[in-house]
Amino acid sequence: MKLFVKTALLASAAWGTAAMAQEEIRVLRVQPSDPEQAFYARVEAAYEAQNPDVDVVFEYIANEAYKSKLPTLLQSDARPDIFYSWAGQTLVEQAEAGFLKDISGELSDEVRSTFPDAALTAYTVDGALHGLPLYATEVVFWVNTALTEEAGVDHTAIKTWDDLLAAVQTMKDAGVTPIVVGGQDKWPLHFYWSYLALREGGAEVVTAAMNGEDGGFEAEPFVAAGEEFQKLTEMEPFQPGFMGTTYETASGMFADGKGALHLMGDWDYLPMRGRSQSGEGLPDDQMAIISFPAVSDPVAEGGDSATLGGMNGWAVTSDATDGAVDFLSFLLNRDHQEEVAREGIFIPIVKGAGEALENPFFQQVAQDIAAASYHQIFLDQFLGASVGATVNDISADLAQGVITPEEAAAQVEEAWQFR
Repeated sequence: MKLFVKTALLASAAWGTAAMAQEEIRVLRVQPSDPEQAFYARVEAAYEAQNPDVDVVFEYIANEAYKSKLPTLLQSDARPDIFYSWAGQTLVEQAEAGFLKDISGELSDEVRSTFPDAALTAYTVDGALHGLPLYATEVVFWVNTALTEEAGVDHTAIKTWDDLLAAVQTMKDAGVTPIVVGGQDKWPLHFYWSYLALREGGAEVVTAAMNGEDGGFEAEPFVAAGEEFQKLTEMEPFQPGFMGTTYETASGMFADGKGALHLMGDWDYLPMRGRSQSGEGLPDDQMAIISFPAVSDPVAEGGDSATLGGMNGWAVTSDATDGAVDFLSFLLNRDHQEEVAREGIFIPIVKGAGEALENPFFQQVAQDIAAASYHQIFLDQFLGASVGATVNDISADLAQGVITPEEAAAQVEEAWQFR
């Protein structure tokens, strides 16, 4: 009898240890650059060393596949504990559907205080905090200075939209491909329409449209944005076959010197090099970044210094394991964020961590965002999945000249009304 009890106790203890070892925190992320993935592996190992009863598992999915698979995963038993999020209306919809957890009570005041209030607000829905920010991004024109110089273009003189159009023509005349773009994925094209809407209508133009003011998304600034975008696309500024080119391919093409400009986020600094045929890409002294140009005669003033980009971060699912928030706090602590800043992986949002930035491009972006009158989150995320898809669709259609600016604006308004 004593032997049976002892054996049972040992078996119970062994089962308990095994159960503890099986506590798993699953983190889902859009495929990052190799250096960023290596950073996550280091953080994972460090956390597991401090918490031997926890197994952290990072899973990565390519950009377009991530966007299509995430909604299905969130509705299934295979949903992750933590997932990469662009915030915006998509996050609101996920919270309203019951997919997200309110982590307000699990986050210490000390951890909360390390983030700017605006960044936390991006992950708050109806007073409930559902995640934490990782970094802010800015969409900029990456410049191959060797090609602009070859074409006789001074990229530092591109201040207005008219300046850009003139530079495009000069580059075409010199036999240089002005711009590369991944039109197949559509969202890289939406940067043009979105930025032009900000420049035409001012920093509050999107929120005003969401509130139904002045005709919503059929308001004059959105129509004007389409008109200006088509002034560019009618010049055929992109590489041949741009609508059959993915973002990843276009990114590598720019790094291989196949075009002078590439409108893309600061996050592309490392990935573009890995996508180049050489695996090295352009050297820093052959690259520059410039802000999206202003519009010389906008519909409304106030959009010149607005920036477009992301407030990217992590959301926590409703049935996440108990250790999810603790791991997220560990991942986003200042030591780790200073590490990514020093390595030039991305621009951290944690207060003070940006001081460790050494990359001059990231320093410039950080200054741009800090000085911006308003930072607009990508419209394909900010407006929610269905409306965002429409924004991407009309941007691609405008680029191909198959719809008018008025029709494009009407389609976005209709999508917003019937979302």
